Amino acid sequence: MSTAITPPKILARQHEIYTQFLREIDRHLADLVAGRATEMFEIRDLAGLLCIHPTHLSNTVKLVAGHSPCHDFQFRILAVAQQLLRETDQPVAAIAATLTYDPANFTKFFKRFGGCTPRQYREQVRAAHGLPATAEA
Repeated sequence: MSTAITPPKILARQHEIYTQFLREIDRHLADLVAGRATEMFEIRDLAGLLCIHPTHLSNTVKLVAGHSPCHDFQFRILAVAQQLLRETDQPVAAIAATLTYDPANFTKFFKRFGGCTPRQYREQVRAAHGLPATAEA
């Protein structure tokens, strides 16, 4: 069996695409939180911003990071949700709406990727910092 060696220039471009992809995710999520965007991008939208085909983006992310583009996107959404739960007193439903989820699906998403519900996460953070729990409807 022969092993193909990828030229350094191609490797550099793959890493550049991956870095740009992560930057665009962060920019889009910041726009959602700031109210400058009202719809969640899909992977094809992010690929469009990078002027590449979604399949090329997917293949490149898999080569560079070892997982699909959705993995990075989902965990960055989770990180933003956790930040909003920690740093604001917004109701979970309002945070869900900011991130373009309906509350039930947001709770399912958060529990799947975060291991607990948004409310449980907020209570754990407050308890760890000695803060009182908030009454949330």
